[in-house]
Amino acid sequence: PARHRHRLTDTELATMSRQTALVIDDEPDIRELLVLTLTRMGLAVDTAATQAEAYARLGEHEYDLCFTDMRLPDGNGQDIVAHVARHRPRTPIAMITAFGNVDAAVNALKAGAFDFVSKPVDLAVLRRLVQTALKLGEERKAESHGSNDKLIGQSAAMQSVRATIAKVARSQAPVYIRGESGTGKELVARMIHDLGPRATGPFVPVNCGAIPTELMESEFFGHRKGSFTGAGTDKEGLFQAAAGGTLFLDEVADLPMHMQVKLLRVIQEKALRAVGSTTEVPIDVRVLSATHRDLSKLVEQGQFRQDLFYRINVIEVKVPPLRERSEDIPLLAARYLDRIAPEWGIERPQLSEAALKTLASYGFPGNVRELENILERAVAMCEHNRIEVDDLRLPDDTSNAAAPIALKPGTAAPLPHAETPAATAPNLVDYIDNLERDAIVKALEECRYNKTKAAAKLGITFRALRYKLKKLGIE
Repeated sequence: PARHRHRLTDTELATMSRQTALVIDDEPDIRELLVLTLTRMGLAVDTAATQAEAYARLGEHEYDLCFTDMRLPDGNGQDIVAHVARHRPRTPIAMITAFGNVDAAVNALKAGAFDFVSKPVDLAVLRRLVQTALKLGEERKAESHGSNDKLIGQSAAMQSVRATIAKVARSQAPVYIRGESGTGKELVARMIHDLGPRATGPFVPVNCGAIPTELMESEFFGHRKGSFTGAGTDKEGLFQAAAGGTLFLDEVADLPMHMQVKLLRVIQEKALRAVGSTTEVPIDVRVLSATHRDLSKLVEQGQFRQDLFYRINVIEVKVPPLRERSEDIPLLAARYLDRIAPEWGIERPQLSEAALKTLASYGFPGNVRELENILERAVAMCEHNRIEVDDLRLPDDTSNAAAPIALKPGTAAPLPHAETPAATAPNLVDYIDNLERDAIVKALEECRYNKTKAAAKLGITFRALRYKLKKLGIE
């Protein structure tokens, strides 16, 4: 019976076509509960009551899933987690912890645990955890091909990032992605999602700074009809929308203090209560977060809760700025030009050697996003499909920075460059954009919206007009 040691024979394990699990716990009731639940889910289950027994089982067989209690008569689950991570890295292992023991759960995740489950064990949570863990075998196959080419670059820094992504994708631990604006933090989050067992579930990105403070709780957790003025129907929140998948909290540093408290509780308890509801519902969501700000400094300044920082920063992935991997610029530029050519319906533009050297020596404060913007503008401005240094119009190039588009006589002209210090007077840049927008709209109207004729009337190339239409948001 399940109350006794549940031991599969070598023959059974060797010939077993179904997936196998190892349960390590000295409490017979817990072993019985897990054995019955896992067996009903179609798994063949082996058990161990001590650390020594666990090591023996793990030395003999490679299981598809492993559960271990935190406290054992001759050791602790933390050592078993580390042992599995070192000797059986393909086996997902989950820690069984006492309810509310956040420190134990966090330490287990840092040691390599796939996830954790609290006592008393919630069977619904347990089943979801098992289903997610068992997908790992299939998802690992994708690590060798398919997804890693999304993060472009062969520098040592990017190879290190890709290796880290492949490792953290296997876990369910919260991941904190740190990097400057424009480095590709959301792309990293998507890769973690795509390479993990939740790849078939939704990936829900949310910019925490873009949600009004008064609507945050409703947006994140949902609300019930009539819970506040304007709540005419029930609405699910972002956590519910990400059920079975991943919720990516971009710019998490922008969360106000009251939301930090609520987010911490949801992550810890894996349950939430919608606004206006009296009951909590379990959630099955992996949380990834990112910000371009230094969270540790914000914690020191009292602007970000230390306990939340500790909880979301179980694993950290640092995305390097472009200036620290300048050797990747030629490849990034080539990939972007390859992509933009069919989108614009043009022959692929070429970068001159001088332009490429100029890009390689530029600091890129806006990182990869800035590189794409510079190239898009250069494609619009270049002649004969060849991008020269002057076409880049880099901000530190005083001869070209913020140079206005040439317009035909009789149209509204922007102020000369000497009077348009873009870096210090953003309102002046807006004024110039408005002048250009008015001139372009007027030319389009006069040419009955024939873009080729409008470009000729304005004295600019058709490609430059397309760039301006997109930049200025003219439909």
